[in-house]
Amino acid sequence: MTVIPKEIQDFLRGKVAWVATCDKNGVPNVAPKGTLSCIDDQTLVFADIFSLKTRTALEENPIVAVAVIDPSGPKGYQIKGKSELLTSGPIYDSVTEKVKKGLPNVGALKYVVKIAVTEIYSLSPGPDAGKKIA
Repeated sequence: MTVIPKEIQDFLRGKVAWVATCDKNGVPNVAPKGTLSCIDDQTLVFADIFSLKTRTALEENPIVAVAVIDPSGPKGYQIKGKSELLTSGPIYDSVTEKVKKGLPNVGALKYVVKIAVTEIYSLSPGPDAGKKIA
């Protein structure tokens, strides 16, 4: 796994992430996720609220890419990793509690996606655009 630098952990907080997946037939899918967060310096999580295509793709192929940008910066990162779908346990419970506080009318989460980070790239414009950070 790859360590997510503190600067990037702080950057991700409160931003919408675009999560890209690909099913077993190579059909891509991308969807916005407003619940992305770091649970430690090597792991990201997000909640499934309405994610049928994302879930289906991750069940068939656990590799995922996450893009987060701040257009006012402009600055951004792409984070790649291997996902795991959680339907119970401490991580699931913690994410569920946070989501319920922010979105009290959302029903029970179907699952939480845990991502073991393997690579991080710059999405910021300039000479380092696309450069591998970690």
